[in-house]
Parts: sequence; structure tokens; C-alpha cells
Amino acid sequence: MKNERGDVIYVGKAIRLRDRVRSYFQSPRGHDPKTRELVSHVADFEVIRTDSATEALILENELIKRYQPKYNVMLKDNKTYPYLKITNEEWPRVVLTRLILDDGGAYFGPYTSAGSAYRTLNLLNRLFPYRKCDKKITGHDDLCLYYHLQQCTAPCISAVDRPTYMRAIEQTTLFLNGQAEQIIGPLEMEMDQAADAWNFERAAELRDRIAAVKHVVEKQKIVSPGGTSADIIAVAQGAGGDAGVQVGFLRSGKLLGSEFFRMQARVEDGPAQILTGFLGQFYADAATVPPSIMLQHPVPAEESTVLLEWLQSRRNAKVELSVPKRGNKRKLVEMVAKSAAENLEQSRLKFLSDEQRMTAAMTELAEALGLLRMPRRIECFDISNLHGTNPVASMVVFEDARPAKKEYRRFAIKTVEGSNDFAMMAEVIRRRFKRAAEATANGDDASDAKWSALPDVVIVDGGKGQLGAAVAALSEVGWTDQPIAALAKENEELFVPGRSDPIILPRDSQALFLVQRIRDEAHRFAVTFHRERRTKSTLHSKLDEVPGIGPKRRQALLKQFGSVKAIREASPEDLTTVPGITSTLADQIKSAL
Repeated sequence: MKNERGDVIYVGKAIRLRDRVRSYFQSPRGHDPKTRELVSHVADFEVIRTDSATEALILENELIKRYQPKYNVMLKDNKTYPYLKITNEEWPRVVLTRLILDDGGAYFGPYTSAGSAYRTLNLLNRLFPYRKCDKKITGHDDLCLYYHLQQCTAPCISAVDRPTYMRAIEQTTLFLNGQAEQIIGPLEMEMDQAADAWNFERAAELRDRIAAVKHVVEKQKIVSPGGTSADIIAVAQGAGGDAGVQVGFLRSGKLLGSEFFRMQARVEDGPAQILTGFLGQFYADAATVPPSIMLQHPVPAEESTVLLEWLQSRRNAKVELSVPKRGNKRKLVEMVAKSAAENLEQSRLKFLSDEQRMTAAMTELAEALGLLRMPRRIECFDISNLHGTNPVASMVVFEDARPAKKEYRRFAIKTVEGSNDFAMMAEVIRRRFKRAAEATANGDDASDAKWSALPDVVIVDGGKGQLGAAVAALSEVGWTDQPIAALAKENEELFVPGRSDPIILPRDSQALFLVQRIRDEAHRFAVTFHRERRTKSTLHSKLDEVPGIGPKRRQALLKQFGSVKAIREASPEDLTTVPGITSTLADQIKSAL
């Protein structure tokens, strides 16, 4: 599907193409916001016919990589993940590569960072004496430092025959496949033979290598006694739609590690959609397909059949897709899911520590809301009440995408009875901008000058109802040009005046991360104030219930002790120092509080 400029904005596949395409354009109100937005931008579409559903899936992945469509679920930077490769040469090497070729080499990975791949490569270089250079082997070269470090058996000077050299390559392969314990027995046998032959230098070298391999084996966690080999895949989603997928690599019953992959998705994409998109794109480039893939969520039935057929053709053997419900396998999935959530949170925390991303967030938000200037000052309002009791509101301020806590304000609702969030929002907006008007009229010397700083945009927590109430309140105080939006929490939709459809920010949008953080901070500030008010009102009511304590004595107590908390902590003797408080009243006060 293409927009008016001819850009590809979505790629999909279908067995019944006519029905699939028609479904997008019939009853658009029944679609989720993402599909409605997609359809509103579709100006043209092209069709490519394939001979099978498997070919369609392969082509879909290729087109998604080529065009990076806005409305598809995508792996981020999925063409740049590094792999370790055992080369297909007479004297094989282990190298790091980002390109998988059909060249007979053995590939292991992917690794989500070059750093983790290099760490594994450095460990292999220390453990196994294969050659580290790429020069042509003639048998008559000079010795290099790796030979003296006992990290190479020097085929370059014919110091080793090929069968002996290939044993080191076989051990490297076993190690990368999670079968390191199979290396130890042959090494111990070779060490004993060297010691029997009085070749103690060789025996010591093998002893050190055995110790290093055992150390690695001890760290590898045995989680499946049956020796299962599988990939365990779980998805994590943030409140605003950012998402990531964690893949745990279970080989021969041992969890060798896991990798986290950031996903480009949208708010409405569910876990099943994200996993479906990930499976097709990840295994299109993966070095190997395991016999079993354990998922946190099931993929749609119509996609599952095509995926299985394709995965089995890639593996040339049977592949099982399963969603464990109980037992050890379910615990494995839950463990990987926990890692996914933690890694997603860590990736989000990096956002506001980067000055450029803050600027990008404000720029994206300005474009999405159609603001005339970058929103350097953002004010967000939230209401907090429990069944209409002790209602309060908060106003938090972010300047240049950072909290400006000295600018925060708290409001006690004064004119609204009962649980009417719309009316409460209207009252708070009216009071805030009435103060702004007074501050502007009276100048900087006015007592309300602290209200004179004006926001570039106002965000209210809620949907269309809160937005309508806020806009009406702005109009009452003559503030009709103030940019304003409402952020609905359920689907993270932004509503603006004069537009019926919501604005959906992309899942990986820096603007979405910013408005989420602002909204969450406004909610925290409002809830904190509400709890304080509720606690204070509860304590005041208990003081009022004490027989013989009327307004004058209550005022005298508060004047001397300063707060109900201090009254509660005072001794009966301290209380009797207040005029009118007898020892009997003091005991009653202590009992009530």
C-alpha cells in the first residue's frame, strides 16, 4: 500500500487477496485506530502473485526490509546483527561477520551487539588453538606471537597435521553449540598421554585449557534435563507501545544466553502481531532454525501454518511451534519474558539522558500536534479523587523535556461536588489561566507573577470529555489560542480540538516517550497530594469526634502543636498545658487519635 507520494507504507500477504484488501475499506469505523490511520493515507496499492504461501512470506520479509513501511511491525536494524563464523577453508578460522552467505561456513548467532560477539570470540581465541590470521598457509612462514602464547598450533610452519588441527575446530563447534562438557573428556585423555610421555609442558597447557572450559561449563545453567534444544521467545511492551523481543537460546538442555531485539511497532499491535512479525524477519536471517520454538503468546492460526511450513523448509526438518502452559517449559518462558521487560525498560531509560533525543521528542511532538513552535514548556494537568472525596488536581511542568519541579502547582477542587472529572478539569484550567491573565495584566510585580509563564502546549490526562471541558474553560477566560491536547491512557491516543480521529504516535516515537513521562509525573504528583488531603481530613474528623472538643479547643490545640500529627505524638501531660484541656480530655484525645 502506498501514500500520495508513492511511498510504501504497508506490506501484507493474504491467501484470498480480494477479501483482504476489501476488508480495509469496508466499515472503517470498525477498525482499530492504527488501521483507520493507515487507510486514510492509502492512495494506491500494488499486487505481486506468488506460487505458494511460503514464497509470499519470504517476499513479504524482503519488501519490509527494503521499504521499511511505517505501519508494519519490524525488527530495528535487522540487517546489522553480527554472527560468529567458522570458515570453510582447509585450515578454518573463527571470524566475526554481519553477512550470512551460502559458502559452507558454520554460523552462530545473531548477537545484538558487536561487543558481546567480540567477547565470545576473545574467549574462543584463548580456549582453542586454531589460527587467528588470514594469510595463505605455505608451511614455511615465520612464527607469530599467537604460537608463543599457545593460542595457535602454527599450521603456517607445518607444526601441526590437519586431523589434529581439525579437532580444535570440532571442539570450538561443540562449545558454540552448548556441548562444552563433551570437550573435557578427550582433553583429559590427551593430557594424560602427554604426561605419560613426559611432555609436561604440553600437559600443563592442556590442564589450563580444561580448567577454563570447566569454568565456562559451570556457569552454563542446566534448565532442561532432557537435553532439549530450542529458542524461547517472549515479547515486552511499554505503556505507549514501544516493544522488544527476547530470545533465549536453549542448547542441549543448557540456557547459553539470550539476546534482546528492539521492535518498531505501534500502540495497537498486540503481542501476537509483534511475535508474528518477529518470527518471519528473525529466522529469515538466522544462522540456524532449532527443532523447537517456545513462544510466550500464540501466533494467529492463519499465520502459524505458513510460518511452520517456511521454518521447516529452512531447517530441512520438523519444527515445533508451541506455547507452554505449565511445568518447566512455562517457567523458562516466564524467565525470558522477565528479561524482555527489564531490557525494554533499560532501553527506554537511555532516552532522556540524550540531549539530541530530547530535541527530537519536542520536534516530533510539534509536528504531530501541528504546533507553530517547539514545545519547550509543557504543562500537564491530572485529577485525583476517590468517589468524589477530597478531589485535587496537579499541574506539572516540563521545560526542554525535563521536569521543572519548582514550577509544579497543586489545586484543591473548590466548586465541584461528586465525581465529575470533566467539571473538575474545567475548574483547574479556568483557575490556572485566569491567574495567567491577571499576571499579564498586572505586570511582574503582582503577587501572582508566578503564573505568568505560559505553556507552548497543555496536555490534559483523559480523552475527548476532558479535552472538551478544558477548551470550554479556556474560552471562558479568553484564552482561545492556547494549543492543547488530551492523552487517553488506554490506547495512548492524543486528541486535539477540531479533529475527531485521535493522533497515534509511533511506538518508538521519542515524542510518545516524553508525553508518557509527563502524564505519569502529573498522575504521581496528583495522587501524592490526594493522599495527603485524605489523611489530614481523616485525622481532623477523629479530633472533631472527641466529646468536649469544639472549634475553639481544636484551634488552641493546633496553635500550640502545629499539626494533628504532633497532637497524636504528644503525651497526655503535654496536652493538659493547652487552656481548656483537662486530664480527662487529654486521655480521650489520645484514645481517639
